[in-house]
Amino acid sequence: MSISTAAGVFDALAAGPPEGRPVLLLHGFPQTGQAWRRQIAALAAQGYRVVAPDQRGYSPGVRPERAEDYRISVLVADVVAIAEELGWPTFDLVGHDWGGAVAWWTAAGHPGRVRTLTVVSTPHPGALAEALRSDDDQRARSQYMKDWREAPATENHMLADDAALLRALYAGKVPQASADAYVRHLSRPGALTAALNWYRSGRPDGEIGSVEVPTLYVWSTEDTAFGPGPAQETGRWVDGPYRFEVLPGLSHWIPEEAPETLNRLLLDHLRADGGRNHRAPLTVDEKSRH
Repeated sequence: MSISTAAGVFDALAAGPPEGRPVLLLHGFPQTGQAWRRQIAALAAQGYRVVAPDQRGYSPGVRPERAEDYRISVLVADVVAIAEELGWPTFDLVGHDWGGAVAWWTAAGHPGRVRTLTVVSTPHPGALAEALRSDDDQRARSQYMKDWREAPATENHMLADDAALLRALYAGKVPQASADAYVRHLSRPGALTAALNWYRSGRPDGEIGSVEVPTLYVWSTEDTAFGPGPAQETGRWVDGPYRFEVLPGLSHWIPEEAPETLNRLLLDHLRADGGRNHRAPLTVDEKSRH
């Protein structure tokens, strides 16, 4: 489907009955809304109305050239505009990777619009900022964010040799057909630069506070981008009901590497409205005993 907003036209996948409870899914880098296809099917089968847009820069109809047009406030405004166009006064919000960051900011800034929040992999931006100041492990993990600001060198390196470096990012955890589709999408003129502009847009134009809505945060122990420090600290940034799930042995690419596990957690969270309040995050050892 296409979603027309003042910023342009977003491409999106949609499924489920039009009258179903609305769920918006936000993908990350370097993917598209297709990353959620297993979650879309599972949610639609349970009667939810699911929409997964290709976000700003990934949709050709919303692809400005300037890096500053990818500031976090603009990305959040896109989410609100999409919800408005869909006629959703409130909705459940789910995000992974960069989509997770946008989801955190949206829930913090628009608690009246977000019914529940589910974030996969990405810690709360406040917890991540603290880790980048004090956690050597997380600083090392996040070095790529600085490296990728170099343009057009980053694009040239990622797309050289049949996009070998871009393909390597999926670490063999994303199905080959999906990885091929993402590479084709991002190999089109201007697409990869637009996606990398999310990293080049500068510091957030504002500060984020705590999240009040019922929140599920899912993190995996083999995530190379986000370490245990900010993951464990994320709970301090959620004032509403909070559930923290640690998935041992899984990589950053949870929605596609372990779709059944994520689907179960997501559906449980939606059905409960996030009502169970797990204020003390479980450690990896504690999780292994459950």
